[in-house]
Amino acid sequence: MTIADQVTGSPIAGTADAKSLEAKSLEAKSVEAKLRAAAPAVTLPVIGERELRLDLFRGLALWLIFIDHLPPNLLTWFTIRNYGFSDATEIFIFISGYTAAFVYGRAMLDSGIVIATARVLRRVWQIYVAHVFLFTIFLAEISYVATSFENPLYTEEMGIMDFLKQPDVTIVQALLLRFRPVNMDVLPLYIVLMLALPLILWLMKWKPDLTLGLSVVLYVVTWEFDLYFSAYPNGFWAFNPLAWQLLFVFGAWCALGGARRMSRILASPVTMWISIAYLLAAFYVTLTWYLPQLSHFMPKRIEQWMYPIDKTDLDVLRFTHFLALAALTVRFLPRDWPGLKSSLLRPLILCGQHSLEIFCLGVFLAFAGHFILAEVSGGPGMHALISLCGILIMWAMAWVISWYKQVADKSGSKTKNAVGNADLAGGG
Repeated sequence: MTIADQVTGSPIAGTADAKSLEAKSLEAKSVEAKLRAAAPAVTLPVIGERELRLDLFRGLALWLIFIDHLPPNLLTWFTIRNYGFSDATEIFIFISGYTAAFVYGRAMLDSGIVIATARVLRRVWQIYVAHVFLFTIFLAEISYVATSFENPLYTEEMGIMDFLKQPDVTIVQALLLRFRPVNMDVLPLYIVLMLALPLILWLMKWKPDLTLGLSVVLYVVTWEFDLYFSAYPNGFWAFNPLAWQLLFVFGAWCALGGARRMSRILASPVTMWISIAYLLAAFYVTLTWYLPQLSHFMPKRIEQWMYPIDKTDLDVLRFTHFLALAALTVRFLPRDWPGLKSSLLRPLILCGQHSLEIFCLGVFLAFAGHFILAEVSGGPGMHALISLCGILIMWAMAWVISWYKQVADKSGSKTKNAVGNADLAGGG
């Protein structure tokens, strides 16, 4: 039935009007079919409220990364890396791909590939400047502590000994993202992935499933031929972009309609029980790392196949562990869950909304906490106090940034924020 039929009622069969309306209906359907064929395969949600689940889990990932960068302590046992194969890095990269595709994918559909690419490159430049700034402050922090307390072990432990030996060469390598101190590997990975985003979005605009398939092929080729990015002075990147791109592209694919197309699979009880079974199996394997006597119950063939579980190249066991966690999260934590607007979760959400600044702050605080624990006290009480103080400082900084953007920067355009808000793009 056409729209005209819905307004005036069904036409009487055999009349001239009926034949005319039927012909118009067929013509309208033909035009609609052509429009659908010409339309991009990508579908984006209507601009509305922020997806608070993304902010929540990105904030959680930032807190977990900070805690994991500290020496092992009581709070370390609350991070997910002790209960399965994946950790906070997978959460951060997936959400970064999802939010970046959501923001810049809309820009590409509205303004075209050139404007969208310019906006992506502007964001890449912001992240790069933040990385260089963090690198400089981090070097100054470590050098000051090592000199003031006459403890050169800090420079060796934090991986800056080569900088002190050849600062001129090392600075150039750092600007090329090939030299990085300890705990500074995530931002270079994110910079490379964002540089590839325009190509990813251009491909997904027409063939999202094929784009995801090409990402899988690149992942397999990386493993098969041992492809990697070299680091200075030797070795390779701690996070191989050629492998970790799979998680980033998967996040982008989900944002551009993939998650909607998978809704039936995610809602299936079979998916739920498979995810639970996999998470329990992964938990048992991690228990064998701390309780070696449990490894006697592990078949040797499975151990030989499974180990090592490589983080550098995003082992498939880590990727599937994250998928299982994500499937259960989507099932049991709906978008309209009232708890997302509770004051208890507000600190996490605030940190997630300003993740670039909070991540940089977390790296700085992690070394400060490491220094205090080494020089003052390494007891469990001090460990807990350092961790909690670091989290409170991150929360306070996120609150200040949020206040500034809401109150002091009123000149910002609402339209600009809706179309290309960098805070949504995986790192603001």
